[in-house]
Amino acid sequence: MKDRRWIALCAIGLIVLATLNLPDAASSRVKGAVRDGISPLQAALRGGVRDLREIIRYIRGIGDLALENRALSEELVYLRGEMRIARELERDNRMLRDLLGFVQRFPNQLVSCEVIGRDSTGWWQTVRLDKGAEAGVAEGRAVITPDGLIGRTVAVSGRTADVLLLSDPTCQVSVRLARSGVLGITQGLGAGPGEQPACRMDYMARTADVQQGDEVVTSGMGGLFPKGLLVGRVARVETDPSGLYQRAWIDIAADLGRAEYAFVAATEADLAAAAKGLIEELTGPVPGASGGETP
Repeated sequence: MKDRRWIALCAIGLIVLATLNLPDAASSRVKGAVRDGISPLQAALRGGVRDLREIIRYIRGIGDLALENRALSEELVYLRGEMRIARELERDNRMLRDLLGFVQRFPNQLVSCEVIGRDSTGWWQTVRLDKGAEAGVAEGRAVITPDGLIGRTVAVSGRTADVLLLSDPTCQVSVRLARSGVLGITQGLGAGPGEQPACRMDYMARTADVQQGDEVVTSGMGGLFPKGLLVGRVARVETDPSGLYQRAWIDIAADLGRAEYAFVAATEADLAAAAKGLIEELTGPVPGASGGETP
């Protein structure tokens, strides 16, 4: 076996020596033949290297596309967030413009409040406002929004006030129909979560002119609620079981479940008492404030 290997190496060496000692013309032909013989291999190697470079470039391009896609996704999330903020600002701006216009049109003294809490458990249905006696809010005052009446204040502290909503069964309001002037009393129907708040108008004469769609406003009788505040619209009418009266179901105009801001209809006395309390808090009791003579 070793002899064959030595014989092959010697033969290759003789061939190389013979090639190197060939005349120039013969050497050129041999070199040309060798080049022609290995050219397919060179071409295959060159093509493989080119394909490998293309593969590397393609893989690198995929990585760049992934990075670009992630950057675009992040930008899309950011822009969507900006759009949501812009829509919220537009909604708040529109709401504030409506509130400002409402305050300018309303003749009474209004105390602007924000709804900071809700309680719709059991039979009591209330919301809590962020203003109280220190701002001129007193008990038994009408609470309204640009859409209409929502209730009355029932519990007032220095800095908060609870509002009994129109949907509560204990909330009664003296009202009239704006079209025909028919008088009546509304009472809440105790709407639960997810139900449309409503109330019922009772004690209307059996022959009274009541139609579906009639606007219901406060009558101003009793002095608790200012006259002409929108309460809602008649949804349906039927005769009382006694047969002596008519009664109507009222869809409340204001959205009690979504109210964010409200106004308390304060009197001059309420605001004067709040101002007096503020002065006494800053400077001490005012001499003669209790009605007695000063020494």
